[in-house]
Amino acid sequence: MTTDTRVLTRMKRSWGEVKRKRWAYAFISPFYILFAIFSVYPIIFSIYLSFTEWKGMGPKVFVGLENYRRLLGDSVFWQSIRNGVILFFLYVPIMTLLALVLAVILNAKFVRFFQVFRTMIFIPYITTMIAAGFVFRMMMNMKYGFFNILLTSIGIPPVPWLENVWWARISLSLLVMWAWLGYNMVIMLAGLQTISKDLVEAATIDGANPVQAFFRITVPLMKPIILFCVILSTIGSFGLFSEVYSLTVGGRPMNATLTPIVYIWQQAFQHYKFSYASAVSYVYFAIIVVLTLLQLRYFGREE
Repeated sequence: MTTDTRVLTRMKRSWGEVKRKRWAYAFISPFYILFAIFSVYPIIFSIYLSFTEWKGMGPKVFVGLENYRRLLGDSVFWQSIRNGVILFFLYVPIMTLLALVLAVILNAKFVRFFQVFRTMIFIPYITTMIAAGFVFRMMMNMKYGFFNILLTSIGIPPVPWLENVWWARISLSLLVMWAWLGYNMVIMLAGLQTISKDLVEAATIDGANPVQAFFRITVPLMKPIILFCVILSTIGSFGLFSEVYSLTVGGRPMNATLTPIVYIWQQAFQHYKFSYASAVSYVYFAIIVVLTLLQLRYFGREE
């Protein structure tokens, strides 16, 4: 039997299988149709759009790589990338450590009513971020905010929480930690419950104290979960939107808290530069992919 005959035979069999299961495919087809319309088509269209000049109306003018060339010299975009890196180091290590410690405490046998504490810590995650950011902005007001009233009451001068570049970044980091700590803690807690308690008990019998058992038993076994949380937090550091708009009104002061997602939104829906926003979004996507692969390569490898 020749190669062409084999190919035709396989095609006939495949087509016969499709005809036999046509009703099953008909029932699942709505999902794929909607997925193609609302996911595949926008992706393809935005890729094409990044090579054109279009402001939402009128004809699209093909400009090739002009949007990407312009992006290389866009200082505001690269500042947003730098802000994402700074925010990552400001809150991700602290939040990850706190989430792990809280998960270990709630996973201990001596803690009663741990479901109540877990719910209380998780509640900020399900709170509307716009409302939470507005409340934080009032509490961090330079003159009348709760934090500065508390500081002045003990003799410490008021802190420009939202007026200073670095204090604004710290304020945003505090809001993000408050909102996402419970989410990371629940993931850590789920990971801890898959670790056999016999390992920790065996280490304790061999003379290890709780701190040594934590760093030499719990942390190495939790490495995949910690890496997962760090990767999610990395993506989140560059993708903050509601937190930025509700707390620092779009990246103030001096774009110190501007993130790439906010910058893309501004270019598309404030300046109507849809083509340029598409180019920015794909460069941002490539940066996130590279960072994720680097984390998986250098922190996810087996010892």
